[in-house]
Amino acid sequence: MQLISWQRALCLVVAQKAEIVARYDKVVRSVSTSMPLPSVVRLVRYVGAVSYFGRVRCTRKNILLRDQHQCQYCGIKCRGSQISVDHIIPKSRGGKTTWDNVVAACHDCNRRKGSLTLADAGMVLRKVPKRPSWRELIACLSQDSGVEWATYLLTAM
Repeated sequence: MQLISWQRALCLVVAQKAEIVARYDKVVRSVSTSMPLPSVVRLVRYVGAVSYFGRVRCTRKNILLRDQHQCQYCGIKCRGSQISVDHIIPKSRGGKTTWDNVVAACHDCNRRKGSLTLADAGMVLRKVPKRPSWRELIACLSQDSGVEWATYLLTAM
């Protein structure tokens, strides 16, 4: 089981290395042909793919998914461009970019906190940050954006 881009999935289907299990309503067109956009593909022949997902990487996208695009200081929901990632212990004070030190924050709260600690800024977190499992992250993704392929991943884990 692996997450791949739609472009990679389409290439696998065209090369007849995979078959489409589920598809989006959209169609991909070239000069001479059109194909349904695959959302779930199955390899025709299994060749030593990764047998586990491994640990969830600490990236901006995954942090925003974990926190469900909600500011962890004031609680408002934001769009991707209106929210940032804040270091609880600021980088200027030795804080690292780790799952337990970064949270989603709206721009106003992030500016208000600045390079202060939570105590110095008089702010509190809505929940304690931690590394999510793949299952938790995929559940957040499927409830957040309504992607139908997430159910295939959740049932296989």
